[in-house]
Amino acid sequence: MPALHLLYFLHLLHYPQLMRSRSPTRKLLTETQLYMSAQRALMRRPHSVSEMKKHLERRTENKDLIPAVITRLRELNYLDDAKFALNYAAQHAKLRRQGRYRVARELRARGVPDRYIESAVDSVFAETDEASLVRARLTRRLAHLRGPLDQKKIASLYRNLLDAGFPSDIIRAELKGITHGDLPELPDASDSEHSEP
Repeated sequence: MPALHLLYFLHLLHYPQLMRSRSPTRKLLTETQLYMSAQRALMRRPHSVSEMKKHLERRTENKDLIPAVITRLRELNYLDDAKFALNYAAQHAKLRRQGRYRVARELRARGVPDRYIESAVDSVFAETDEASLVRARLTRRLAHLRGPLDQKKIASLYRNLLDAGFPSDIIRAELKGITHGDLPELPDASDSEHSEP
């Protein structure tokens, strides 16, 4: 019995090395294979055009096949950056309660062009009250805080809301409402941290 335990323990020690030594993904050779790979990726989750190009570049050595696959996916409306940006912004604003700056930053990281980001963020946040999103996030965070609400905790809440992409003036107004006007000095959000989408 102890020998089995020893073997199991040795297996656990070598498991990370076994996982790293997996063979690299098979490179696809034809346009049809690449198209099928793109469809499987789109079944898992939506992709921007830029993300799909990167996915396909990892899957093939023949980079000349990629434009034809991208064009075909666009013609079938499987890839559409405007629709992707709008759906992404709506989901992250409503479900994840993220602000306009965070959504815009993440869309840029996914390679979506700025013209689509601006229109998506503007249309989603025209329907969404950012102050209510800030209040919802504050309520949730305050429910998990222990002890009195001191300066350190208020600064932590402020930073958390800035990271979530909300404008500093809305954050300050909501924090003033919670602290009944007794708000410590908080640093302004720098322009480099939150640029207008």
